[in-house]
Amino acid sequence: MEILLADDERLALEVLKEAVHKACPDASLYDFHKTGELLEFAGEHPCDVAFLDIEMRSMNGIELAKRLKEINPSVNIVFATGYSEYMGQAFSMHVSGYLLKPVTWQAVKEELENLRHPVAQERDTGLRIQTFGNFEVFYNGRPLRFARSKAKELFAYLIHKRGTGCGTREIAALLFEDQPYSLTLQKQVQTIMSAMMKSLKEVGAEDCIIRTYNYTAVDVQRIENCDYYRFLKWDVKAVNEYMGEYMMNYSWAEFVIGYLDNKLM
Repeated sequence: MEILLADDERLALEVLKEAVHKACPDASLYDFHKTGELLEFAGEHPCDVAFLDIEMRSMNGIELAKRLKEINPSVNIVFATGYSEYMGQAFSMHVSGYLLKPVTWQAVKEELENLRHPVAQERDTGLRIQTFGNFEVFYNGRPLRFARSKAKELFAYLIHKRGTGCGTREIAALLFEDQPYSLTLQKQVQTIMSAMMKSLKEVGAEDCIIRTYNYTAVDVQRIENCDYYRFLKWDVKAVNEYMGEYMMNYSWAEFVIGYLDNKLM
C-alpha cells in the first residue's frame, strides 16, 4: 500500500507517520510538510491513501484533497486535523475518513480497514523469487531470463541483502573477487547492472530496484513472493519449503544456511 502524509508542522507529521506505520507496517510511506512537493510527487507516483492535515499555511487541506483527486480519482483521502468544523465539507467531497488529533494508530488502522476505494493489488510485480535450493526467478510462473549469469547473480545478491544498499566496489568484489578494482571493472559492473535492469524491465518489474548514485538495493515492498522473506516472517508454507538449502548456486550465500537452521531450533 502506498500512503501519502501531509502536515506543515513537523512534530505533528512525525506523530502521524508513527501512527500510520504502526497501523500498517508493510506500507510505503511518503511524508511531506510542503504541499507543492506532495503534489509533484503524486503526479508521478500513484498512491492509494493520503492522510492530510486541513489547516496548513501553503495550501488548505480541502484544496489539496481536490487537487489530489484530480490527479488520481481513486485515491482515498483521510483528513487528520485538530478541527471538527470541516467535517461536513470534507464528507461532501466523499472522502474516506476524518480523524481528530491526536491521531492514534488504532484509529488509523480502522480507517485503512474501511477505505472508500479498496486498494487494488495489481501493483504486484508478478515476480516469484526462489532462494531455497538454487536461486531462481519466475514471472507469472515462467523462468525470468537473464542475458548474463552475473546479472542474475547480482539480483540474487540484492535479494539476499533485503533492502540494504550496495556500492559499485562491493558489487565488483562479489562478482569479480579475484580482480583488483579499476575503471575497467567499474564499467563491467555497470554493464551487468544494465543487463539485470533490462531483464526486469521486460516484465515490468524494474521498480523493484532502487538506484541512486553508487547505491543499488532491492525495494522489499515490491517483492511480494519470496520464500526467504516469507520464512523470516514465519510463514508456515515457507518454513515447510526450507530443506536446509539456500541459493546453492552461489558460495557467498552458504553462511545463511546456519542462520536459517538456528531459527528452526
